Amino acid sequence: MGFQKVVRHACLAVTVVLSFGASAMAEVKGSVEAGAKKNSMCIGCHGIPNYKTAYPVLYRVPKIAGQNYEYLVSSLNAYRNGERAHPSMVAVSKTLTDQDIADLSAFYAAGVR
Repeated sequence: MGFQKVVRHACLAVTVVLSFGASAMAEVKGSVEAGAKKNSMCIGCHGIPNYKTAYPVLYRVPKIAGQNYEYLVSSLNAYRNGERAHPSMVAVSKTLTDQDIADLSAFYAAGVR
């Protein structure tokens, strides 16, 4: 492996670890298969085309299948850490481990509906 590839992989690993917070000691890798087994709390809203929820206000639930992996990880961490405030997402995200977030993000980034 060339020097540039090694540096790129090292930077990516550091970025992934940092995205999970300062307490993360090792890289967490998402699994599409594991995410498929964990998506029962997500599919009820994000799996319905053009779904709208009335809690806490009328809100169009975004399509997340095919969304960028890093964006999904970042969003779920932001809900879990209180940086984003949708009540349903905060409640769900607080039940997720770093591994759950990585797996669900991998599942939805793969475009699975």
